[in-house]
Amino acid sequence: MALSGATSWPSNSTHHGAISEEEAERLRERALFVRLETIRLISIAKVGHYSSVFSCAEIFSTLYYDTMSLRHGEPGWPDRDRFLMGKGHAAVGQFPILADLGFFDKAWLDDYTRLGSPLGDHPDMRKVPGVDFSSGSIGHALSNGVGMALGARFQKQDFNVFVLLGDGEMQEGQVWEAAMSAATHNLSRLVAIIDRNGYQLDGKVDDVAAVEPLDEKWRAFGWEVHEVDGHDVVALANLLRRVKADSARSKPCCIIARTVKGKGIDYMETEPGWHLGYLAPDDEQRARKTLLADAGAA
Repeated sequence: MALSGATSWPSNSTHHGAISEEEAERLRERALFVRLETIRLISIAKVGHYSSVFSCAEIFSTLYYDTMSLRHGEPGWPDRDRFLMGKGHAAVGQFPILADLGFFDKAWLDDYTRLGSPLGDHPDMRKVPGVDFSSGSIGHALSNGVGMALGARFQKQDFNVFVLLGDGEMQEGQVWEAAMSAATHNLSRLVAIIDRNGYQLDGKVDDVAAVEPLDEKWRAFGWEVHEVDGHDVVALANLLRRVKADSARSKPCCIIARTVKGKGIDYMETEPGWHLGYLAPDDEQRARKTLLADAGAA
């Protein structure tokens, strides 16, 4: 795998049919780019959410480089697809993509979290071009997504709204109020993606407050539901392409993405304390080498 810091991927393309192997390899490369940049940026901040980004790196790459309609260098394009992130602490993995798509100067990344930088631990739509929702307080993103989808309908706009939610976020009552509202209004352009990595800050999600059976709950709330391996870019891209192209659907859509928190670094996958942490310089280099070796890019 040849890894580069920038992409010429046509992010405003309309894709038809199944994803090609060339396209899939590009998405894997961009997921690796997200993980490596997350390590680099957290080395600047000295603390951050590695494992929360690593579980959704393929979701990020698939949405931004395959699924969503966007225009390079035009973060305010009115007809763009919207993206909201309930798990706002994963913004450190989103920022490199926004810079890569020309939404702001890549030099901003070098000052991540430093005094005066617009890039903080959570995304701020007032400061960061390309951020559609300021998140951090868990549970509010889907409600805002409902509002955006309704707004698009009232203004006769054609964009889709994608909302990435943490599985611990399923414990928030506001999520289910929003789910009920979305189904009531038949918001077929609204897609919720649950990063089902099994862990939250305090440990295993289902030990803190059990959320299963998620598929049955979302169907009971009136949503179309799909499950997918959240690290399989082929399965993800093909599913999202079908969902986006389905003009006959009248329901909002929920995708339960089965993922591994800390994916790619073995000790992060098994230790929930890495929800927030810091890699010392030697450990950082080992982590980078592990990710590159596993991707065949070493």
